[in-house]
Amino acid sequence: MKNIKIDIKLLVLSSVLIITTLGSCSEDFIDLTPPSAVTVDVLYTTEADFQQALVGVYTGLREQYGGFWEIGDLRADDVWQEATNQTARVLTDNFQGHTAANNLWTNGYVMINRANLLLEKIQLVDIPNKEIYIAETKFIRALGYFNLVRVFGAVPYITSSLSPEDSYQTGRTDVNTIYNELIIPDLIEGANVLPLQYSGADIGRATQGAAKALLGKVYLTRKNYVEAETILRDVTTMGYELVDDYPSLFDPANKHHAEYIFDIEYTSAPNAAGNTMTSICSANWPVLRSLYGMVGTLHDSCTPRISFRNLFDDEDRRRDISAAVGLTTGEGVFEPLPSRWSAITGKYLSDVPSADNGNSNFPVIRYADVLLMLAEALNENGKTTESIEVLNRVRLRAGVATYSGSPQNEVRSWIELERRLELNMEGHRWFDLLRWEKAFEVLEPLGMEPHMTLWPLPESQVILINDPSILPQNPGYN
Repeated sequence: MKNIKIDIKLLVLSSVLIITTLGSCSEDFIDLTPPSAVTVDVLYTTEADFQQALVGVYTGLREQYGGFWEIGDLRADDVWQEATNQTARVLTDNFQGHTAANNLWTNGYVMINRANLLLEKIQLVDIPNKEIYIAETKFIRALGYFNLVRVFGAVPYITSSLSPEDSYQTGRTDVNTIYNELIIPDLIEGANVLPLQYSGADIGRATQGAAKALLGKVYLTRKNYVEAETILRDVTTMGYELVDDYPSLFDPANKHHAEYIFDIEYTSAPNAAGNTMTSICSANWPVLRSLYGMVGTLHDSCTPRISFRNLFDDEDRRRDISAAVGLTTGEGVFEPLPSRWSAITGKYLSDVPSADNGNSNFPVIRYADVLLMLAEALNENGKTTESIEVLNRVRLRAGVATYSGSPQNEVRSWIELERRLELNMEGHRWFDLLRWEKAFEVLEPLGMEPHMTLWPLPESQVILINDPSILPQNPGYN
Protein backbone atom coordinates (compact mmCIF):
# COMPACT_ATOMS: atom_id res chain seq x y z
CA MET A 1 0.00 0.00 0.00
CA LYS A 2 1.09 3.56 -0.55
CA ASN A 3 2.77 5.53 2.18
CA ILE A 4 0.13 7.37 4.25
CA LYS A 5 0.31 11.17 4.33
CA ILE A 6 -1.85 13.52 6.32
CA ASP A 7 -3.05 16.77 4.77
CA ILE A 8 -6.63 17.01 5.96
CA LYS A 9 -8.82 18.07 8.84
CA LEU A 10 -11.97 16.06 9.36
CA LEU A 11 -14.83 17.06 11.63
CA VAL A 12 -16.28 14.19 13.61
CA LEU A 13 -19.03 14.01 16.23
CA SER A 14 -18.80 11.91 19.37
CA SER A 15 -21.69 10.26 21.13
CA VAL A 16 -21.89 13.14 23.58
CA LEU A 17 -21.58 15.99 21.10
CA ILE A 18 -17.80 16.27 21.29
CA ILE A 19 -16.66 17.97 18.09
CA THR A 20 -13.01 17.76 17.17
CA THR A 21 -10.74 18.07 14.16
CA LEU A 22 -8.28 15.58 12.81
CA GLY A 23 -4.91 16.63 14.15
CA SER A 24 -1.47 15.91 12.80
CA CYS A 25 -0.16 12.41 13.48
CA SER A 26 3.39 11.29 14.04
CA GLU A 27 3.49 7.52 13.73
CA ASP A 28 6.62 6.04 12.15
CA PHE A 29 4.61 4.86 9.16
CA ILE A 30 3.30 8.37 8.39
CA ASP A 31 5.09 11.16 6.53
CA LEU A 32 3.82 14.46 7.85
CA THR A 33 2.93 17.47 5.76
CA PRO A 34 1.23 20.62 7.02
CA PRO A 35 -2.54 20.03 7.42
CA SER A 36 -5.01 21.93 5.28
CA ALA A 37 -8.77 22.11 5.48
CA VAL A 38 -10.83 19.81 3.26
CA THR A 39 -14.58 19.41 3.60
CA VAL A 40 -16.11 16.01 4.29
CA ASP A 41 -18.14 16.22 1.08
CA VAL A 42 -15.04 16.04 -1.13
CA LEU A 43 -12.89 13.88 1.14
CA TYR A 44 -13.87 10.25 0.51
CA THR A 45 -13.18 9.59 -3.15
CA THR A 46 -9.79 8.00 -3.77
CA GLU A 47 -7.56 5.51 -2.00
CA ALA A 48 -5.38 8.44 -0.93
CA ASP A 49 -8.41 9.99 0.76
CA PHE A 50 -8.95 6.85 2.80
CA GLN A 51 -5.27 6.66 3.64
CA GLN A 52 -5.57 10.15 5.08
CA ALA A 53 -8.78 9.34 6.95
CA LEU A 54 -7.16 6.23 8.42
CA VAL A 55 -4.37 8.40 9.79
CA GLY A 56 -7.08 10.29 11.65
CA VAL A 57 -8.35 7.08 13.22
CA TYR A 58 -4.84 6.18 14.37
CA THR A 59 -4.41 9.71 15.73
CA GLY A 60 -7.53 9.31 17.83
CA LEU A 61 -6.20 6.03 19.22
CA ARG A 62 -2.94 7.71 20.13
CA GLU A 63 -4.86 10.43 21.93
CA GLN A 64 -6.90 7.80 23.82
CA TYR A 65 -3.61 6.34 25.08
CA GLY A 66 -2.19 9.74 26.07
CA GLY A 67 -2.86 9.13 29.75
CA PHE A 68 -3.35 5.38 29.66
CA TRP A 69 -0.56 4.76 32.18
CA GLU A 70 -2.56 6.72 34.77
CA ILE A 71 -5.38 4.18 34.48
CA GLY A 72 -3.33 1.04 33.94
CA ASP A 73 -0.49 1.74 36.37
CA LEU A 74 -0.97 4.79 38.59
CA ARG A 75 -4.37 3.53 39.76
CA ALA A 76 -2.73 0.27 40.83
CA ASP A 77 -0.01 -0.51 43.37
CA ASP A 78 3.41 -0.59 41.71
CA VAL A 79 3.84 3.12 40.95
CA TRP A 80 2.67 6.23 42.76
CA GLN A 81 2.58 9.98 42.39
CA GLU A 82 5.40 10.83 44.76
CA ALA A 83 5.67 14.49 43.79
CA THR A 84 2.69 16.39 45.15
CA ASN A 85 2.84 19.16 42.53
CA GLN A 86 0.78 17.08 40.08
CA THR A 87 -2.64 17.43 41.71
CA ALA A 88 -4.72 15.49 39.19
CA ARG A 89 -2.36 12.52 39.35
CA VAL A 90 -2.21 12.61 43.14
CA LEU A 91 -6.01 12.38 43.17
CA THR A 92 -5.99 9.50 40.67
CA ASP A 93 -3.41 7.70 42.80
CA ASN A 94 -5.58 8.17 45.89
CA PHE A 95 -8.84 7.04 44.24
CA GLN A 96 -10.25 10.56 44.45
CA GLY A 97 -9.81 11.91 40.91
CA HIS A 98 -10.85 10.76 37.46
CA THR A 99 -9.20 13.07 34.93
CA ALA A 100 -7.46 10.22 33.11
CA ALA A 101 -10.72 8.32 32.61
CA ASN A 102 -12.50 11.45 31.42
CA ASN A 103 -9.83 11.89 28.76
CA LEU A 104 -10.04 8.21 27.79
CA TRP A 105 -13.80 8.59 27.25
CA THR A 106 -13.54 11.80 25.23
CA ASN A 107 -10.68 10.70 23.00
CA GLY A 108 -12.11 7.19 22.68
CA TYR A 109 -15.36 8.42 21.19
CA VAL A 110 -13.58 10.88 18.93
CA MET A 111 -11.61 7.94 17.53
CA ILE A 112 -14.66 5.66 17.31
CA ASN A 113 -16.62 8.22 15.36
CA ARG A 114 -13.75 8.77 12.95
CA ALA A 115 -13.65 5.01 12.43
CA ASN A 116 -17.40 4.77 11.92
CA LEU A 117 -17.38 7.58 9.38
CA LEU A 118 -14.57 5.93 7.41
CA LEU A 119 -16.39 2.59 7.45
CA GLU A 120 -19.59 4.22 6.17
CA LYS A 121 -17.89 6.12 3.37
CA ILE A 122 -15.73 3.24 2.16
CA GLN A 123 -18.85 1.17 1.39
CA LEU A 124 -19.71 3.71 -1.32
CA VAL A 125 -16.52 3.38 -3.36
CA ASP A 126 -14.42 0.75 -5.08
CA ILE A 127 -10.74 1.28 -4.25
CA PRO A 128 -7.65 -0.95 -4.02
CA ASN A 129 -7.00 -2.58 -0.65
CA LYS A 130 -10.55 -1.89 0.48
CA GLU A 131 -10.78 -5.00 2.69
CA ILE A 132 -7.55 -4.05 4.47
CA TYR A 133 -8.73 -0.51 5.19
CA ILE A 134 -11.95 -1.90 6.64
CA ALA A 135 -10.23 -4.53 8.78
CA GLU A 136 -7.59 -2.09 9.98
CA THR A 137 -10.19 0.49 10.98
CA LYS A 138 -12.23 -2.16 12.78
CA PHE A 139 -9.15 -3.31 14.68
CA ILE A 140 -8.53 0.21 15.98
CA ARG A 141 -12.21 0.65 16.85
CA ALA A 142 -12.25 -2.69 18.69
CA LEU A 143 -9.21 -1.67 20.74
CA GLY A 144 -10.88 1.62 21.60
CA TYR A 145 -14.07 -0.09 22.73
CA PHE A 146 -12.09 -2.70 24.67
CA ASN A 147 -10.49 0.08 26.68
CA LEU A 148 -13.82 1.81 27.27
CA VAL A 149 -15.71 -1.24 28.54
CA ARG A 150 -12.84 -2.30 30.79
CA VAL A 151 -12.77 1.14 32.38
CA PHE A 152 -16.47 2.11 32.47
CA GLY A 153 -18.47 -1.08 31.96
CA ALA A 154 -21.56 -0.49 29.82
CA VAL A 155 -20.99 2.44 27.45
CA PRO A 156 -22.76 4.00 24.46
CA TYR A 157 -22.48 1.55 21.55
CA ILE A 158 -22.14 3.50 18.32
CA THR A 159 -21.42 1.96 14.93
CA SER A 160 -22.62 4.73 12.63
CA SER A 161 -22.63 8.49 12.40
CA LEU A 162 -25.02 10.23 14.77
CA SER A 163 -26.97 13.44 14.44
CA PRO A 164 -26.84 15.79 17.44
CA GLU A 165 -30.43 14.82 18.23
CA ASP A 166 -29.64 11.08 18.17
CA SER A 167 -26.57 11.51 20.36
CA TYR A 168 -28.73 12.83 23.18
CA GLN A 169 -30.79 9.64 23.03
CA THR A 170 -27.90 7.18 22.89
CA GLY A 171 -27.64 5.35 26.19
CA ARG A 172 -25.41 2.66 27.62
CA THR A 173 -25.22 -0.83 26.11
CA ASP A 174 -24.48 -4.01 28.02
CA VAL A 175 -20.82 -5.03 27.98
CA ASN A 176 -21.59 -8.52 26.64
CA THR A 177 -23.33 -7.03 23.61
CA ILE A 178 -20.36 -4.83 22.78
CA TYR A 179 -17.94 -7.75 23.12
CA ASN A 180 -20.08 -10.17 21.11
CA GLU A 181 -21.29 -7.82 18.38
CA LEU A 182 -18.25 -5.61 17.82
CA ILE A 183 -15.00 -6.26 19.68
CA ILE A 184 -14.68 -10.00 19.02
CA PRO A 185 -16.07 -10.00 15.42
CA ASP A 186 -13.94 -6.98 14.46
CA LEU A 187 -10.79 -8.64 15.78
CA ILE A 188 -11.61 -11.94 14.07
CA GLU A 189 -11.97 -10.04 10.81
CA GLY A 190 -8.59 -8.40 11.42
CA ALA A 191 -7.02 -11.78 12.17
CA ASN A 192 -8.30 -13.08 8.83
CA VAL A 193 -7.71 -10.06 6.59
CA LEU A 194 -4.82 -7.94 7.80
CA PRO A 195 -1.31 -8.53 6.39
CA LEU A 196 1.15 -10.68 8.30
CA GLN A 197 3.63 -7.82 8.34
CA TYR A 198 4.50 -4.49 6.77
CA SER A 199 7.77 -3.10 5.52
CA GLY A 200 9.31 0.30 4.99
CA ALA A 201 7.14 3.30 5.72
CA ASP A 202 4.10 1.14 6.59
CA ILE A 203 5.73 -0.52 9.61
CA GLY A 204 3.66 0.32 12.67
CA ARG A 205 0.28 -0.45 11.18
CA ALA A 206 -1.96 -3.15 12.63
CA THR A 207 -1.21 -6.69 11.44
CA GLN A 208 -2.70 -10.16 11.76
CA GLY A 209 -0.49 -10.75 14.76
CA ALA A 210 -1.78 -7.62 16.47
CA ALA A 211 -5.39 -8.67 15.89
CA LYS A 212 -4.81 -12.21 17.15
CA ALA A 213 -2.84 -11.09 20.20
CA LEU A 214 -5.50 -8.56 21.15
CA LEU A 215 -8.21 -11.15 20.58
CA GLY A 216 -6.36 -13.46 22.96
CA LYS A 217 -6.35 -10.71 25.58
CA VAL A 218 -10.08 -10.19 25.05
CA TYR A 219 -10.78 -13.90 25.50
CA LEU A 220 -8.62 -13.98 28.63
CA THR A 221 -10.47 -10.96 30.01
CA ARG A 222 -13.76 -12.77 29.35
CA LYS A 223 -12.36 -15.90 31.02
CA ASN A 224 -12.76 -17.83 27.78
CA TYR A 225 -9.57 -19.76 28.43
CA VAL A 226 -9.98 -22.38 25.70
CA GLU A 227 -10.41 -19.74 23.00
CA ALA A 228 -7.58 -17.71 24.50
CA GLU A 229 -5.22 -20.69 24.41
CA THR A 230 -6.05 -21.45 20.80
CA ILE A 231 -5.52 -17.95 19.41
CA LEU A 232 -2.44 -17.21 21.55
CA ARG A 233 -0.82 -20.48 20.44
CA ASP A 234 -1.37 -19.26 16.91
CA VAL A 235 0.51 -16.04 17.67
CA THR A 236 3.51 -18.08 18.86
CA THR A 237 3.83 -19.54 15.34
CA MET A 238 4.00 -16.15 13.59
CA GLY A 239 7.72 -15.45 13.91
CA TYR A 240 7.78 -13.26 17.01
CA GLU A 241 10.65 -13.76 19.46
CA LEU A 242 11.81 -12.50 22.83
CA VAL A 243 14.59 -9.96 22.46
CA ASP A 244 17.70 -11.20 24.28
CA ASP A 245 18.47 -7.93 26.05
CA TYR A 246 15.48 -6.68 28.06
CA PRO A 247 16.50 -3.00 28.27
CA SER A 248 16.89 -2.84 24.48
CA LEU A 249 13.14 -3.41 24.16
CA PHE A 250 12.68 0.25 25.06
CA ASP A 251 15.45 1.72 22.92
CA PRO A 252 13.73 4.34 20.72
CA ALA A 253 16.30 3.66 18.00
CA ASN A 254 15.02 0.06 17.69
CA LYS A 255 11.25 0.30 18.05
CA HIS A 256 10.12 -2.50 15.76
CA HIS A 257 12.18 -5.41 17.02
CA ALA A 258 11.30 -9.12 17.02
CA GLU A 259 9.14 -8.77 20.15
CA TYR A 260 7.08 -5.86 18.84
CA ILE A 261 3.46 -6.69 18.00
CA PHE A 262 1.55 -3.39 18.29
CA ASP A 263 2.57 -0.03 19.72
CA ILE A 264 1.17 3.44 19.91
CA GLU A 265 3.65 5.16 17.62
CA TYR A 266 5.43 8.40 18.45
CA THR A 267 8.37 10.36 17.12
CA SER A 268 10.21 13.44 18.33
CA ALA A 269 10.86 14.64 14.78
CA PRO A 270 10.44 18.41 14.29
CA ASN A 271 6.80 19.56 14.12
CA ALA A 272 5.59 16.13 15.25
CA ALA A 273 3.64 15.12 18.34
CA GLY A 274 5.88 12.94 20.46
CA ASN A 275 5.23 10.82 23.52
CA THR A 276 4.53 13.01 26.56
CA MET A 277 5.31 10.08 28.87
CA THR A 278 9.03 10.69 28.45
CA SER A 279 8.75 14.07 30.14
CA ILE A 280 6.00 13.00 32.53
CA CYS A 281 7.95 10.02 33.89
CA SER A 282 11.30 11.77 34.10
CA ALA A 283 12.82 13.26 37.24
CA ASN A 284 13.66 16.94 36.92
CA TRP A 285 17.33 16.16 37.45
CA PRO A 286 20.31 17.72 35.59
CA VAL A 287 21.99 14.34 35.14
CA LEU A 288 18.92 12.99 33.34
CA ARG A 289 18.51 16.10 31.22
CA SER A 290 22.12 15.98 30.10
CA LEU A 291 22.22 12.24 29.43
CA TYR A 292 19.15 12.27 27.15
CA GLY A 293 19.15 15.83 25.86
CA MET A 294 15.78 16.69 27.41
CA VAL A 295 14.29 20.18 27.24
CA GLY A 296 11.05 21.54 28.66
CA THR A 297 9.29 20.53 31.85
CA LEU A 298 10.09 17.19 33.44
CA HIS A 299 7.09 16.24 35.55
CA ASP A 300 8.44 13.99 38.35
CA SER A 301 5.53 11.59 37.87
CA CYS A 302 4.90 7.80 37.86
CA THR A 303 7.43 6.91 40.54
CA PRO A 304 7.98 3.15 40.99
CA ARG A 305 7.52 2.13 44.61
CA ILE A 306 10.56 0.78 46.43
CA SER A 307 8.36 -2.10 47.59
CA PHE A 308 7.89 -2.93 43.91
CA ARG A 309 11.63 -2.74 43.19
CA ASN A 310 12.21 -5.14 46.08
CA LEU A 311 10.11 -7.81 44.32
CA PHE A 312 12.92 -8.34 41.81
CA ASP A 313 15.76 -10.76 42.43
CA ASP A 314 19.12 -9.01 42.53
CA GLU A 315 20.16 -10.64 39.25
CA ASP A 316 16.92 -9.76 37.43
CA ARG A 317 17.83 -7.81 34.29
CA ARG A 318 14.49 -6.01 34.40
CA ARG A 319 14.91 -4.33 37.78
CA ASP A 320 17.15 -1.41 36.89
CA ILE A 321 15.09 -0.24 33.96
CA SER A 322 11.76 -0.88 35.68
CA ALA A 323 12.63 0.89 38.95
CA ALA A 324 16.00 2.60 38.61
CA VAL A 325 17.55 4.25 41.67
CA GLY A 326 20.18 6.01 39.58
CA LEU A 327 21.65 6.34 36.11
CA THR A 328 25.00 5.58 34.51
CA THR A 329 26.37 8.57 32.63
CA GLY A 330 28.05 8.47 29.24
CA GLU A 331 31.38 8.37 31.08
CA GLY A 332 30.34 5.18 32.85
CA VAL A 333 29.80 6.82 36.24
CA PHE A 334 26.78 5.71 38.27
CA GLU A 335 24.85 8.69 39.64
CA PRO A 336 22.33 7.84 42.37
CA LEU A 337 18.99 9.60 42.32
CA PRO A 338 18.76 12.52 44.72
CA SER A 339 16.72 11.75 47.83
CA ARG A 340 13.74 13.64 46.42
CA TRP A 341 12.89 10.62 44.25
CA SER A 342 12.52 6.99 45.26
CA ALA A 343 13.02 5.58 41.77
CA ILE A 344 12.24 6.23 38.11
CA THR A 345 11.17 4.05 35.22
CA GLY A 346 13.59 3.85 32.35
CA LYS A 347 11.14 2.44 29.83
CA TYR A 348 10.28 5.76 28.21
CA LEU A 349 13.55 7.64 28.48
CA SER A 350 14.56 9.18 25.17
CA ASP A 351 15.61 12.43 23.61
CA VAL A 352 13.14 15.30 24.13
CA PRO A 353 14.18 17.99 21.65
CA SER A 354 11.12 20.14 22.35
CA ALA A 355 8.71 20.29 25.26
CA ASP A 356 6.90 16.97 25.97
CA ASN A 357 8.06 15.61 22.61
CA GLY A 358 9.55 12.22 23.50
CA ASN A 359 10.63 9.60 21.00
CA SER A 360 9.50 6.40 22.76
CA ASN A 361 6.56 4.27 21.68
CA PHE A 362 3.92 2.95 24.08
CA PRO A 363 3.70 -0.86 23.81
CA VAL A 364 0.10 -2.08 23.62
CA ILE A 365 1.04 -5.75 23.18
CA ARG A 366 4.46 -7.32 22.87
CA TYR A 367 5.44 -10.96 22.63
CA ALA A 368 6.29 -11.44 26.31
CA ASP A 369 2.72 -10.40 27.12
CA VAL A 370 1.45 -13.04 24.68
CA LEU A 371 3.57 -15.73 26.34
CA LEU A 372 2.39 -14.78 29.82
CA MET A 373 -1.23 -14.72 28.66
CA LEU A 374 -0.73 -18.14 27.07
CA ALA A 375 0.81 -19.47 30.30
CA GLU A 376 -2.23 -18.17 32.18
CA ALA A 377 -4.69 -19.76 29.75
CA LEU A 378 -2.82 -23.08 29.80
CA ASN A 379 -2.80 -23.16 33.59
CA GLU A 380 -6.51 -22.37 33.80
CA ASN A 381 -7.13 -25.14 31.27
CA GLY A 382 -5.38 -27.65 33.52
CA LYS A 383 -2.18 -27.79 31.43
CA THR A 384 0.03 -26.66 34.27
CA THR A 385 3.24 -28.38 33.18
CA GLU A 386 3.15 -26.73 29.76
CA SER A 387 2.19 -23.44 31.41
CA ILE A 388 5.38 -23.52 33.48
CA GLU A 389 7.44 -24.19 30.35
CA VAL A 390 6.00 -21.09 28.65
CA LEU A 391 6.42 -19.00 31.80
CA ASN A 392 10.06 -20.02 32.06
CA ARG A 393 10.82 -18.60 28.63
CA VAL A 394 10.17 -15.14 30.05
CA ARG A 395 12.10 -15.95 33.23
CA LEU A 396 15.14 -17.15 31.28
CA ARG A 397 15.33 -13.90 29.33
CA ALA A 398 15.28 -12.01 32.63
CA GLY A 399 18.24 -14.03 33.87
CA VAL A 400 16.48 -15.45 36.92
CA ALA A 401 15.84 -18.97 38.17
CA THR A 402 13.18 -20.98 36.39
CA TYR A 403 10.25 -22.75 38.00
CA SER A 404 9.51 -26.46 38.15
CA GLY A 405 6.48 -28.64 38.81
CA SER A 406 3.93 -27.24 41.22
CA PRO A 407 0.15 -27.22 41.72
CA GLN A 408 -2.13 -24.97 39.69
CA ASN A 409 -2.73 -22.41 42.44
CA GLU A 410 0.97 -21.82 43.00
CA VAL A 411 1.60 -21.52 39.27
CA ARG A 412 -1.21 -19.00 39.12
CA SER A 413 0.57 -16.85 41.69
CA TRP A 414 3.87 -17.18 39.78
CA ILE A 415 2.22 -15.92 36.60
CA GLU A 416 0.65 -13.01 38.45
CA LEU A 417 4.02 -11.98 39.85
CA GLU A 418 5.75 -12.39 36.51
CA ARG A 419 3.31 -10.04 34.82
CA ARG A 420 4.14 -7.38 37.42
CA LEU A 421 7.87 -7.77 36.90
CA GLU A 422 7.77 -8.01 33.11
CA LEU A 423 5.05 -5.54 32.10
CA ASN A 424 5.23 -2.77 34.69
CA MET A 425 4.43 0.76 33.45
CA GLU A 426 2.95 -0.65 30.24
CA GLY A 427 -0.68 -0.17 31.26
CA HIS A 428 -1.48 -3.73 32.44
CA ARG A 429 -1.45 -3.93 36.24
CA TRP A 430 -4.89 -2.40 36.95
CA PHE A 431 -6.57 -4.57 34.34
CA ASP A 432 -4.75 -7.69 35.53
CA LEU A 433 -6.00 -7.12 39.08
CA LEU A 434 -9.54 -6.71 37.77
CA ARG A 435 -9.29 -9.88 35.67
CA TRP A 436 -8.04 -11.85 38.66
CA GLU A 437 -10.77 -10.28 40.86
CA LYS A 438 -8.10 -9.07 43.27
CA ALA A 439 -8.29 -5.31 42.79
CA PHE A 440 -10.13 -4.48 46.01
CA GLU A 441 -8.14 -6.99 48.04
CA VAL A 442 -4.84 -5.48 46.90
CA LEU A 443 -5.78 -1.82 46.69
CA GLU A 444 -8.07 -1.25 49.66
CA PRO A 445 -5.07 -0.10 51.77
CA LEU A 446 -4.41 2.58 49.11
CA GLY A 447 -7.95 3.98 49.30
CA MET A 448 -9.98 1.81 46.93
CA GLU A 449 -13.66 1.19 47.73
CA PRO A 450 -15.60 -1.84 46.43
CA HIS A 451 -17.48 0.07 43.71
CA MET A 452 -14.27 1.46 42.20
CA THR A 453 -13.62 -1.52 39.94
CA LEU A 454 -15.41 0.74 37.43
CA TRP A 455 -14.50 4.39 36.96
CA PRO A 456 -17.23 7.02 36.93
CA LEU A 457 -18.58 8.25 33.61
CA PRO A 458 -17.42 11.83 33.01
CA GLU A 459 -19.75 13.97 35.08
CA SER A 460 -19.93 16.57 32.32
CA GLN A 461 -21.50 13.97 30.00
CA VAL A 462 -23.97 12.74 32.61
CA ILE A 463 -25.06 16.35 33.20
CA LEU A 464 -25.23 17.03 29.47
CA ILE A 465 -27.61 14.13 28.82
CA ASN A 466 -29.37 14.85 32.14
CA ASP A 467 -31.48 11.70 32.00
CA PRO A 468 -30.54 8.72 34.19
CA SER A 469 -32.75 6.45 32.11
CA ILE A 470 -30.42 7.10 29.15
CA LEU A 471 -26.99 7.70 30.67
CA PRO A 472 -26.93 6.65 34.35
CA GLN A 473 -23.79 7.13 36.40
CA ASN A 474 -21.93 4.06 37.65
CA PRO A 475 -22.95 2.94 41.16
CA GLY A 476 -21.19 4.68 44.03
CA TYR A 477 -20.46 7.93 42.22
CA ASN A 478 -23.79 9.77 42.51
